[in-house]
Amino acid sequence: MRTDSTRRWLALGALAIAMLTIGLDVTVLTVALPTLAVELPANTAALQWFSSAYTLALAAVMLPAGALGDRYGRKKFLLAALLVFGAASLACAFATSAGQLILARVVLGVAAAAMIPLSMAVLPSLFPETAERQRALTIWVTATALGLPLGPIVGGWLLRNFWWGSVFLINVPMVVIGVLAVLALVPESRSANRYRLDVPGVLLSVAGMLGLTYGFIRVGEYGWGDGPAWAIVGAGALLLGAFVWWQRRTAHALIDLGLFEHAGFRWGTALSIVVNFAMFGMFFTVPQYFQAVLGVDALGSGLRLLPLIGGLIVGSRVVDRALPKLGTRVVLAAGFGLLAAALALGGLTTADSGYGYTALWLALLGAGMGLAMPTAMGLAMDELSVERSGSGSALIQALRQAGGTIGVAVLGTVLVNQYRSGLGTLNREPVSDGVNAGVAMAHRAGDSAMLHQVQTAFVGGMAAMLWVCAALCVVAAGLAVAFLRAPRPVAPEERHRPVTAPDAVVGTDASESKHVG
Repeated sequence: MRTDSTRRWLALGALAIAMLTIGLDVTVLTVALPTLAVELPANTAALQWFSSAYTLALAAVMLPAGALGDRYGRKKFLLAALLVFGAASLACAFATSAGQLILARVVLGVAAAAMIPLSMAVLPSLFPETAERQRALTIWVTATALGLPLGPIVGGWLLRNFWWGSVFLINVPMVVIGVLAVLALVPESRSANRYRLDVPGVLLSVAGMLGLTYGFIRVGEYGWGDGPAWAIVGAGALLLGAFVWWQRRTAHALIDLGLFEHAGFRWGTALSIVVNFAMFGMFFTVPQYFQAVLGVDALGSGLRLLPLIGGLIVGSRVVDRALPKLGTRVVLAAGFGLLAAALALGGLTTADSGYGYTALWLALLGAGMGLAMPTAMGLAMDELSVERSGSGSALIQALRQAGGTIGVAVLGTVLVNQYRSGLGTLNREPVSDGVNAGVAMAHRAGDSAMLHQVQTAFVGGMAAMLWVCAALCVVAAGLAVAFLRAPRPVAPEERHRPVTAPDAVVGTDASESKHVG
């Protein structure tokens, strides 16, 4: 079953809104935390769990969610996930205690874990032609990325004008649009191979991803010397090793490990992880820089991310035109080169640089993201059969999520160590706890010299972290040039070649089962 052109693009628009909502939800919470601490009330541990509960649920459930969509119907599971996401958002908005909000955030993470891979997995059935599918994927990726910088803007405005629950309630109308559009416009699709659900694989993947993700969350909180954190990371890694061992031996594997034999999937996934790593690092520090060094509030901090959004939109508009002419290798190298240049400029920031300089490198960073991320994701997606698009998409997204979590832990440690080193004689609590605490103490003391030293120390830590990201992007650009094949000239008619998917059932049920290699 193939929808007409208008219906397909309307469906994509609804999916993009749903993904924008998830992006918003990731960063809008950071703006709301100070208000939640007072209104619920919530202590520091509870505030950390508001974020960690969502992240853990997202990481743990993503792989099984993709496989369940393949087996029982991607549209059915996507609709269910949207409805649960909306209900959980309502529960978050009207929570009356920290415990209730944490529980609602867990459910929200579970729903997002299904929405992300399944909304991506329906793209091949909506857009079977290669050129249209890449354009659709670019829109999908851009919507996801746009939600991240929009979160502080939307959250800051809502908190200034409404009560704290509005930052979660904003999800509900977007979910309603998504549900109606998916019901009306997205065809049902599922695997023709009604394989048995891999229960041991589900349990091992959930436990392994929980351990690995929580371990690195703890590393980010307590530092690299925390023994329990590494014990948890080790346990998670062992469980994931057992998961891989089981996947190689079972006849009904949860994921297709054979995908890693394809260079496109292997390198596309790896390079998309690098973009996530750098992106999470930027979002981890730049809003703090705006507030602690430039002295703006939460809404002002969000508005100062607008150059990033502008660059992202420009990059995503360019990429669809550049790919057919230049090929994946050149576009990826250019995207990562631009990312590296932007991050290097960010690494040259000083406490006196001002916003104009930051706006420049943020715009370049957004353009690099707009070039690199859709191209890397498209490279990986092109290796997925429609038959296993749900589990394949889930694998890509789970690895990206893990990369982002590890990135926050690694880059956070670089930032903290450099910040404390730059404090000199001020390296003591509460100043050493973080730049916000240091700035607050300097203001209370009326000590301008102390304020400048705290701000300079933080900018030094941010610069060190951005240099690490820049170096990683240089390596990624080199890998793209070295290991991706140069494109042959592509005839216009080949750019619109449809994807053949004889093993997939779209819009109907199948009585036959076929083996997927």
